[in-house]
Amino acid sequence: MPGPHYPAVFSVPQLYRFYHHLFAHFGPQHWWPGRSRFEVIVGAILTQNTNWANVEKALRNLRRASALSPRGLARLSRTELARLLRPAGYFRQKTRKLAHFVRFLRQRYQGSLSQMFRTPTARLRAELLAVNGVGEETADSILLYAGRRPVFVIDAYTRRILHRHRLVSSAVSYRGLQKLFEDNLPHDAQLYNEYHALLVAVGKRYCHQRAPDCTACPLGPELEKSYGPA
Repeated sequence: MPGPHYPAVFSVPQLYRFYHHLFAHFGPQHWWPGRSRFEVIVGAILTQNTNWANVEKALRNLRRASALSPRGLARLSRTELARLLRPAGYFRQKTRKLAHFVRFLRQRYQGSLSQMFRTPTARLRAELLAVNGVGEETADSILLYAGRRPVFVIDAYTRRILHRHRLVSSAVSYRGLQKLFEDNLPHDAQLYNEYHALLVAVGKRYCHQRAPDCTACPLGPELEKSYGPA
């Protein structure tokens, strides 16, 4: 029987079919763009409520200022950091969020990402979620893309795609949707990495919030196999 967060009818092969349709259409996505694990973490925090092109501008600013390291960020004043982050939008909030993460890393792990990522996944996830400004999607992005942990990242694109294909209700929780993938796919960080990136690609190009292009979408044929009304 499906658990309380699962759809009433669910066929495991659908997740595999979705993946193969998307991979055949888009190819490997080479995520997450970043030159270091710390840069990936900074990108995961900055990408909240903005697009990646804006994040890249802010990352370039930080790189030019030699600030893409825990020590480099810590030496900047809040005013200096905010100026560098301005292209990413909501720069005052993101300045605080980055400062909170760097303080957490310094106080809990002496500023060492290697030490942080030796922490068991469940405990580290709880610690990250306790950092002011780090939500579930950001914490899981850090775990998957910087820590290479088999944790499936859920975002708005994933929720929209699975709801439109009648696999989940609109009220499904973050954790419920995450369990749908983690309970039915191998626990493999590379698979989760590629799958999430492919869902983002199809969400951006075809599965728009308004006026989705289902005819051209590589998942279009799967709509015919959907179950019941949305």
